[in-house]
Amino acid sequence: MTDAIIVVAGLFLLGLGIAIANLRIVPQSKAYVMERLGVYSRTWHTGLHIKIPFIERAAKIIDLKEQIADYEEMPVITKDNVSVKIDTVVFYQVTDCKLFAYGHARPLDAIQYLTATTLRNIIGELELDATLTSRDLINSKMRVILDEATDPWGIRVTRVEVQEIRPPEEIKMAMEKQMKAERERREAIIKAEGIRKSEILVAEGEKQAAILRAEGQKQADILAAEARREAMICEAEGEAEAILQVQQATAEGIKMVNSSEPTKEVLTIKALEAFEKAADGQATKIIIPSEIQGLAGLASSAAEIFKAE
Repeated sequence: MTDAIIVVAGLFLLGLGIAIANLRIVPQSKAYVMERLGVYSRTWHTGLHIKIPFIERAAKIIDLKEQIADYEEMPVITKDNVSVKIDTVVFYQVTDCKLFAYGHARPLDAIQYLTATTLRNIIGELELDATLTSRDLINSKMRVILDEATDPWGIRVTRVEVQEIRPPEEIKMAMEKQMKAERERREAIIKAEGIRKSEILVAEGEKQAAILRAEGQKQADILAAEARREAMICEAEGEAEAILQVQQATAEGIKMVNSSEPTKEVLTIKALEAFEKAADGQATKIIIPSEIQGLAGLASSAAEIFKAE
């Protein structure tokens, strides 16, 4: 009885040990490809699993995180027959564990060779200048082609990056000289533009100054004309006022003479005084009416009679 208990206990412990030995805990972002008697059985993902002892085995442990494949520089010839060296990096991720385990014997090496051939095909269609300035185009084309090619292997290419493009040294030196010449040309253009803008500003300033001077002269001329016009108006008004006063005085004198009822002899004397004033002017001839001449003779005779007495 005791021997039977020992055998049972031994078998139990043996079974427990075998069960513990066949327990597997799959960590996060890992996957186990399981085979049963050499044939794919299932894929274990994160969690606790137990395999059938002596029948099942973990054929491959796969990392499900995104990974990087950094390859050495590859010589590539451009469309214009220039040999350049290109360094690329491929980002990929396993999406199907069964295809990754059984789709290709060396999938990472296959990605490397596929990257090289794809890069040569793309660069062979571009000239050197386009190659140096079309990294985004190269990256996108390579990603699409590699993703389609690696899909049967359970791999998804998430991104492709061209790290460096190194042309030959002589071409690099020529490009540096060209870039220097281009910078100098742009600098000369910028300086010329600055000088032209300065000249334009100076010309605009001179134009504005000339306009302001002309406007000032115009305003001065207008003010001077206004002053002359006002002076002439005032002078004309003064002369008119003087003439009016003279006429008024004359009229008053005539009125006073009429009111005093002068004799014919007085009027004759006044007329003679008027002709005397006229004779003092620049006139060379004076015509005296006959009536006044008679009166003048009469006045002369009267004067002689008074002298004789």
